[in-house]
Amino acid sequence: MARDLLSRYIWIVDTIRRYRRISFEQIRERWSMSQFSSHGETIPRRTFYNYRRAIEDVFGIEIRYNSSTFEYYIEESDEPRRGATITDWLLNSAATSSVVSESRQISSRIFLEDIPSAREHLNIVIDAVKHNHPVQFDYAPYTRVNPSRDVVVEPYFLNLLRQRWYMTGRNTADGKIKTYALDRIVKASMLPGTFEIPADFDATTYSSDSFGVIFSMGKPHDIRLRVDSRRARYLRTLPLHHSQDEYIHDGFSVFTYRLRLTPDLVSEIISMGGDVTVEAPDELRAMVKDQLRKALANYE
Repeated sequence: MARDLLSRYIWIVDTIRRYRRISFEQIRERWSMSQFSSHGETIPRRTFYNYRRAIEDVFGIEIRYNSSTFEYYIEESDEPRRGATITDWLLNSAATSSVVSESRQISSRIFLEDIPSAREHLNIVIDAVKHNHPVQFDYAPYTRVNPSRDVVVEPYFLNLLRQRWYMTGRNTADGKIKTYALDRIVKASMLPGTFEIPADFDATTYSSDSFGVIFSMGKPHDIRLRVDSRRARYLRTLPLHHSQDEYIHDGFSVFTYRLRLTPDLVSEIISMGGDVTVEAPDELRAMVKDQLRKALANYE
């Protein structure tokens, strides 16, 4: 029942956001065609008011009412945020699920990305993060033939990148903070003991200067990318990083960032091909050129 209520809350938030401003009668009409209605039943006004209060309690989202137009709306903040919050992700994922479930007649024409790492170990790791329990597992990275056995990690936070979930935490054997891909974990189990995250550790601060999942590689640099006008439109709608700034010129833009120089960042830049040129720093230019030379050598 709790899961069904959560789906109803998310449906209401998503519907109001899609329409921007919507009357209660319009909400009732959409509800009668939704997955929650049996034979065209509408949502009672009192029930909607109860859901409205619950949405503010659960998600911190206030659904406002304009008495002059008789419409409901959600005030969106103009302030930039650092990445997607878990509420954003939950709302987006559930809204997508809701829309797709209401469109089963065209399911053969809707193609979604697969996230295999979420199937087996995500629940265990989330519980471990929630209750501060260590996790024990065997780890088989792509770079090694033999897996590491009985790795014990105190998980600090989770990250989703390119269809893979990653867990970052303290390896109890060497005391270092490391990141592990959930799809390379074997035989994971949650240990009964508990741990305390250091008081001076903040997950947002720790990861804020990185693109990807490598968080401890050198110091952040000031980065400048020259981007053609077509690619610039993509970066405006889906920024690489929360530090992104844009300076528009005639026929191109210069995007600036404050980031660590990591393989994940190099791969992302290379994936944009000739649309992007690294202007600074020289270290990043050299890293990109080195990878491009290696790729080109495969065709010579």
